Amino acid sequence: MFEIKRMTIEDYEKIYSFWISIDGVGLNSLDDSKNGIEKYLLRNPKTCFIGKINREIVGTIMCGNDGRRGYIHHTAVSNSMRRVGIGKKLVDAAITGLIEEGINKVALVVFQHNKTGNMFWDSIGFYRRKDLVYRDKIITVKEMIYN
Repeated sequence: MFEIKRMTIEDYEKIYSFWISIDGVGLNSLDDSKNGIEKYLLRNPKTCFIGKINREIVGTIMCGNDGRRGYIHHTAVSNSMRRVGIGKKLVDAAITGLIEEGINKVALVVFQHNKTGNMFWDSIGFYRRKDLVYRDKIITVKEMIYN
């Protein structure tokens, strides 16, 4: 039986192991460390979720906001459980949480080479912006881990 529950820091080790098993998830040594995830969950306790079947993690979504816009991170579904609605249910839970917090728009970043991820986001109505350039600057040293 599929269930969605709020993500907590107690879930970290299982979640991290899950993320590194999923193609297309990009992690880094600072933001995705236990300390980094704990900070994120403290700021966003009502919009981060895990999906489970028989106590096994089959999906995750992290979502937060800056008071104006919502941002989705680390949405992942296990390969064996794709195309059955788990990702959509996780996104719906996160968006419901954002709406409850008064947020009206949500954004996300997907690696260009992540075809599965991009097809998923397209299929649930997230459109690609062609008028923006995403920019990033590393302000502290971190190790990137790409799947």
